[in-house]
Amino acid sequence: MKKKSLFKLIALVFSLALLGCKEKNQSTLRIYSIIHDEESEALTKLFTEKTGIPVTFLRATTGELVNRVITEKNDPQADILLGGASSYHIQAAKEGALESYVSPLAKNIPPYAIASDGTWTGFCVLTLGIGVNEKRFSQKFPGIPLPKTWEDLLNPEFKGEIVMTNPAASSTGYLFVQNQLQRLGDDKGWEYLLALSQNVGQFPDSGSAPAKLLGTGEYALGVSYLHAITKYNHQGFNVTPVAPPKSVGDVDCVSIMKNSKNLSAAKKFVDFMLSAEAQELMSAITFTTPVNPEAKAPEGSVSIADIDLIDYDVRKAAETKAQVLDKWSKSIK
Repeated sequence: MKKKSLFKLIALVFSLALLGCKEKNQSTLRIYSIIHDEESEALTKLFTEKTGIPVTFLRATTGELVNRVITEKNDPQADILLGGASSYHIQAAKEGALESYVSPLAKNIPPYAIASDGTWTGFCVLTLGIGVNEKRFSQKFPGIPLPKTWEDLLNPEFKGEIVMTNPAASSTGYLFVQNQLQRLGDDKGWEYLLALSQNVGQFPDSGSAPAKLLGTGEYALGVSYLHAITKYNHQGFNVTPVAPPKSVGDVDCVSIMKNSKNLSAAKKFVDFMLSAEAQELMSAITFTTPVNPEAKAPEGSVSIADIDLIDYDVRKAAETKAQVLDKWSKSIK
């Protein structure tokens, strides 16, 4: 009887130990998400279905979440930073806030989408363009051709009819500022930005706002990611995407926080985001272009091959960010 009781006790202790290990392994993955709620929910749901790992996410603007990541680097309150252009991940890595991890799936990813130190990896391509609400444009500007270049937006007739994102709050807006500074040079770039600001009617904080405001007909013109404009066009809104020459391309990235409390699950999530399945799901919702060559973009999305891109210096964009935004706030907004 004593032996049986002892065996039962050992079995109970062993079972509890296994349960404890399982609970630890299945602890919730926490994500700071810059991408929108719809795709955040779809991606995290699929990840949980495939791995059994529960996920919670906090959705906020790029600036807010990157600042959180840097501030919390010694005691992170999340494990993953999902979304945001590479310059923001470079900024966080420079502050020592990101973990280095190179996924086995990264071998198929183009070099421009992978950090040399493994602190971030791109999962979709982002390109800027002009959105036009053709109905409002034709009513407001009869006889004026649709803009096809960045310089066309400087037409004084467009005053108050352009919407673009606030660069201090959104990676979309900052990417546009760097687009102009890098294609024109600093002096002419700032001249362009100052002139354009006179035509801008609103600088919302959210990168998704310009495409939405165009779709609802509140503005005739907007600066936005081409995929966002294409998405609203596909949904039946009277919004036309225009890919001006000398635009800029970047990648939406995923990173792991330094000192992550759930590192194993975080690595699995990075692997997941580089998979063709995850990128096709993302692209089906957003019309972004996947970086995984095995993933297929939906019909109607804008191909990188059809866009005239500048040679974008992402490190310069990251290193000069504070200086550029300070000048922006003093000179323009």
